[in-house]
Amino acid sequence: MEFPQSRFQSRLEFCPECGSVLPRPGAPGCVRCPRCHFSIQCSDFEGSTVRTFLEFSSGRAGGGRGAAAAPQGGPTVERRCPRCGNEGMSYRTRQMRSADEGQTVFYSCPRCGFQEKEDS
Repeated sequence: MEFPQSRFQSRLEFCPECGSVLPRPGAPGCVRCPRCHFSIQCSDFEGSTVRTFLEFSSGRAGGGRGAAAAPQGGPTVERRCPRCGNEGMSYRTRQMRSADEGQTVFYSCPRCGFQEKEDS
């Protein structure tokens, strides 16, 4: 379906004015774009199939109580594990704070699984 005077040639699940993903229909029987407030009647969707899904990341940063275990492997660095004394720990980095601050480095011991983090 094309809309007259629309800025985008889009499918029904996208706003023809700004290109945003349209939400599910609301209570008044129409779908309203949260960005530009374009609206379309639900009856215009009759006979159409719109499928959506959400996918959440299963990874967690950090090592404390209730946190998921960090994946073993990856690059290694010469660093002594404070728990078992093993020379060499694997690491990964993430930008956890604002962009003008340093990254956070997560270390994991391949021998005993001990995890720690360092803000740089």
